[in-house]
Amino acid sequence: MSEWRVLGRHAATVLVGQLAIMAFGVADTIIAGRHSVEALAALSVGSAIFISVYVALIGIVQALLPIWAEMRGARSNLALGVSVRQSLYLCAAVGVIGIAVLLLPGALLEWAQVPESMLAEVEEYLAVLAIAFIPTLLFRVYSTLNQALGKPLLVTWLQIGALAVKIPLSIWLVGGGAGMPALGAPGCAWATLVVSYLQLALALHLLRSQDIYRPYRLWAPMERPDWAQLRQFLRLGLPGGLSYLVEVTSFTLMAVFIARLGAVAAGSHQIASSMTAVLYMVPLSLALATSARVSYWIGRGDPMQARRLVFMGLGLGLACVLCTSSLVAWLHQEIASLYSPNPEVVRQAAVLLLWVTLYHLADATQAMCIFLLRCYRVTLRPLLIYGVMLWGVGLSGGYWLAYVGGQIGPWQVSAQDSPLSFWIAATAALAVVALSFLWLLQRAVERSRHDNPAP
Repeated sequence: MSEWRVLGRHAATVLVGQLAIMAFGVADTIIAGRHSVEALAALSVGSAIFISVYVALIGIVQALLPIWAEMRGARSNLALGVSVRQSLYLCAAVGVIGIAVLLLPGALLEWAQVPESMLAEVEEYLAVLAIAFIPTLLFRVYSTLNQALGKPLLVTWLQIGALAVKIPLSIWLVGGGAGMPALGAPGCAWATLVVSYLQLALALHLLRSQDIYRPYRLWAPMERPDWAQLRQFLRLGLPGGLSYLVEVTSFTLMAVFIARLGAVAAGSHQIASSMTAVLYMVPLSLALATSARVSYWIGRGDPMQARRLVFMGLGLGLACVLCTSSLVAWLHQEIASLYSPNPEVVRQAAVLLLWVTLYHLADATQAMCIFLLRCYRVTLRPLLIYGVMLWGVGLSGGYWLAYVGGQIGPWQVSAQDSPLSFWIAATAALAVVALSFLWLLQRAVERSRHDNPAP
């Protein structure tokens, strides 16, 4: 099978599953928005905090993908099984941190000056998700293993099945009925908790029953912690997780700061961020598929084939991004109307969706690059670039434009009652990040080719 077909099939399978997962958030946004503006605003703030915690900590686990893909390429099956078991120690530490932050968000909510009217609903939403954190984390380990093995289909089926349970359950719990009181935004969290445990139970059953996992002896007795291997995990995973933290918080903290502008601004931003997350699934799927294949060929000792895969994935990603961005620009008014019946929310969201198309072009480029850079163990420089540009320029610049106001060319920019200023600054910062990562990736690929010539 040609690499084009392998890459396309892997990416398409991952994309279907990722879209199913993203449909969780889209459905929650629509369901909460149809229930009330207040529920939508609480969901916006609560999901922003949860995603910041979740993605940063999950990023540490996700960074194990190139390690396991290389082991598969080198045909080190038993070592791969040991490595998966060792990752459970990492999960234990990550899980404790995640649960603690979600159960105690008060300081963050106070620092962000979230309106008093939202606090109780947001805190309840996060408390429920804290209970769901461990099964969600373990399912991500299962997903990462399948990505590394080039077998994402089982994960995709589980994600589609979870969506089929999640949507009707969220509708019932948010709006109430059949003896259940309306829970508002926390109803979305309770639905997520149920499907998280269902997914984990089915994943464990598949690990026991499917032949594709038998060469790795995953169910062998658990070894003592291998500190050398755990340090290797952290050398790759910790910068990766911190990079996710900076990237995601630069985006999600926008929602927290925008919450000060009121429910309409928070709701319109939630619509734009929800669409951004959906669009991100295309480059994310390609990045996962491409990085798995690149690491596989690095493990096989063929850097030239790995190089070809890098540029193949980037080219395919650019083509997909141009198509999806054009579609959103064409339908921006209709998309905004789908999410909310409130005309003021729709008006503001429609404007933001036009900026989403520009943001997505830069976001997709940097996402592809950051995954591929991890294949070449380049993690520290991207982290520093993220910190300076996304926090220092994007988030801080957006805050300054929104609450102080500034001049950009002939235009006076100030958010007033709109979150537009945050999107302007974030898009500019992310464009610089994307260009910087392209340069780093080109250097890493060439260095690998010269240091490890193909036999």
